[in-house]
Amino acid sequence: MGCLSAGTVKLLGVSEEPRQPVSALQDLVVITGFSGAGKSTAMAVFEDEGYFCVDNLPSEMIGSLVDLFMHTGSKVTHAAVVSDMRTGTYFEGLAPMIDRLRELGIKHRVLFLEADEANLQTRYKETRRRHPLAPHGSVAEGIRAERELLGAARARADVIIDTGGLTAAQLRRKLAEELLPSSSKGRLSVTFESFGFKYGPVRDPDLMFDVRFLPNPHYDPSLKPLTGLDRRVVDAVNEDGALDDFYARLHPLMDYLLPQYLAEGKAHLVVGIGCTGGRHRSVAIAEGLANRYRQEPEVAYAVEVVHRDIERAGPIDPESPQPKRR
Repeated sequence: MGCLSAGTVKLLGVSEEPRQPVSALQDLVVITGFSGAGKSTAMAVFEDEGYFCVDNLPSEMIGSLVDLFMHTGSKVTHAAVVSDMRTGTYFEGLAPMIDRLRELGIKHRVLFLEADEANLQTRYKETRRRHPLAPHGSVAEGIRAERELLGAARARADVIIDTGGLTAAQLRRKLAEELLPSSSKGRLSVTFESFGFKYGPVRDPDLMFDVRFLPNPHYDPSLKPLTGLDRRVVDAVNEDGALDDFYARLHPLMDYLLPQYLAEGKAHLVVGIGCTGGRHRSVAIAEGLANRYRQEPEVAYAVEVVHRDIERAGPIDPESPQPKRR
């Protein structure tokens, strides 16, 4: 399998008899359709499921990508590509390329997303983006021109979804139900990010907690050089059971919210934990929450910890545990 199969060679334009290619590839999803119909959302669904994803791929390069999957050592089993009008004149080759994939026996599916003109115009008005087929004209002109050019690709689609009236969450859920394996479970990536308010709030959090009401180890000279990664700091934050009392209220809230976000179809949740300097209290709590939800037995959470400002407040005690992005 170190060289290209004859079928793959023909895919690139060499006249050879096609034969079944040998590949680890189990599923190739070609995503296309109207501009503004939700292709980026669709790509995110497959990416969150672990698919190898490529956006804005000219149709001719789909063949080159398949070639890479044919090489010995390729570990790509699931891939998704978006090919649409942004590629300009290259889009004309998409329908013939889909035909070649079928002739060569390459496992693939074509997802076509569409919406009516009113919905597409509303979305363009909200984003204030220009239509790729009418950069200097009206969005309506671009949509009408696109409709004529998309006919051949639509005729080859395995799945056609009208996204008009669907929210992004509803579209994600529909795609998961119709296009992902039934055995596949949803997965929510949760990032617990500590930060210091003195350096500004964390960027675009989904949830944010201000923990400046807790005892501050900063004022203890023996604890000031340490961080919330050190057990001594955690114990100080928990003076008189203050941290335990906080967790007694926070844990039930998070236990309720995380499954709700997962059921809603959200793929990534950022939880900001802020104290004054982002070195002691917020770090300790971000670590505590991460450890709790890494061990969740029934729901698949991909947990990451980020300590944005842990090193900004001065030198860290070399004997204190060092922060890592996990």
